[in-house]
Amino acid sequence: MTEVVLYGRDGCCLCDDARVILERVQATHPFMLTECDIESDERLLRAYLERIPVVTIDGVEVFDLFVDEPALVRRLNDHGETTRVNRA
Repeated sequence: MTEVVLYGRDGCCLCDDARVILERVQATHPFMLTECDIESDERLLRAYLERIPVVTIDGVEVFDLFVDEPALVRRLNDHGETTRVNRA
């Protein structure tokens, strides 16, 4: 199953906005959603502090600062097609 990770931190309104979009898309395009608080790891804090929220799909960064919902749906559809073709 596709894994989507939302890197953010508490109190970040952009992260809250991203979460709403991710959960809405997840309802029609199933994926595993993991949230990662960048303040739990100094390396993540340094890497992402000025860019949150950051969203990855299976380890590939696809969005920072905001999530474009139509682009997310396209990426998930494309990712699913690639996965199905690779398994055949």
